[in-house]
Amino acid sequence: MRQRIGHVITTDGTDLAYSSVGDGRPVLYVSGWLSHLQLSWDQPQERSFYESLATGCRLVRYDRAGCGLSAASDRAPSLEFELEQLAAVAGTLGCEHFDVVGTSMGALVAVAWAAAHPETVRRLVLYGGWVSGADISPPSARDHVLALVEAHWGLGSDVLTEIFAPDASGSARKDFGRYQRASSTAATARALLALSYTLDVRDMLARVRAPALVVHRAQDRAAPVAQAESLAEGIPGAHLVVLPGRSHLPYAGDADAVVAPIRRFLGLRSLPRSPRALTPRQTEVAALVSEGRTNREIAARLGIDERSAEGHVERIRLRLGFSTRAQIAAWYASRESDPAE
Repeated sequence: MRQRIGHVITTDGTDLAYSSVGDGRPVLYVSGWLSHLQLSWDQPQERSFYESLATGCRLVRYDRAGCGLSAASDRAPSLEFELEQLAAVAGTLGCEHFDVVGTSMGALVAVAWAAAHPETVRRLVLYGGWVSGADISPPSARDHVLALVEAHWGLGSDVLTEIFAPDASGSARKDFGRYQRASSTAATARALLALSYTLDVRDMLARVRAPALVVHRAQDRAAPVAQAESLAEGIPGAHLVVLPGRSHLPYAGDADAVVAPIRRFLGLRSLPRSPRALTPRQTEVAALVSEGRTNREIAARLGIDERSAEGHVERIRLRLGFSTRAQIAAWYASRESDPAE
């Protein structure tokens, strides 16, 4: 799929970047804490997740102020400002009735929008969200993380990556840590993280009128599943789906399991799970992994740079649904012993 980037100006003059992927009924995606439209599209695992959601519809995402391709703002982060940004992007959709998918902190923003503008929301999906930010971790833990992000953004992003994506491979976690640091400054990251801890939508839930789906992973390390249960209980008629897994990021771990109930709820056709067939080059790389070769050794053998070799290994891991190189090696060995595999 091709991602199309556009820009829109909020009522206070802030320049926001938004993207559109696919064709059909619009689905407005409100991301979590940090985002970068271009870098996320360059990440194989994250891009695959968005493409899966966008098949048969038009998925619209945006970078909030101070993140990714959007301009910074002098305004401090707040729910009011979040809703103004959402409104600006909604104005580009070309229709007044659309689906809204909110993930992590974006789930709370989506709830607030649906409660304030019920006539605009056809269906509402909340993934990895919570009712009260004050209840997702002890005050001492929150203060520690905020101080770490402020004082040492590199270390802070690595710590948060371990919380957000424990099921991802080591290389994927390193990539996400770099991705977070490239998405915003330390000051913006801290301010948005602080906002996520203060948001509380408990008094808004009963005002949501759209059919709602709440999706959560059972061992989510960033947001306890009890928060998802509270979301579903508070929204009239909401349906709760709890999936196995620990990762807070929807595209980490078994992303297909996250996509499937969302697509069903939005009335989109089911998609086959990610294909297990490898390209000839990927098969060649898998063979070298099975020999215990490092990325540097693979690169030297194939005449490519080490970064490309790392990318090949990561795409193989994602396509096969594995989390370690050892699993790739075992899969290749079984394939060689049984060519029909």
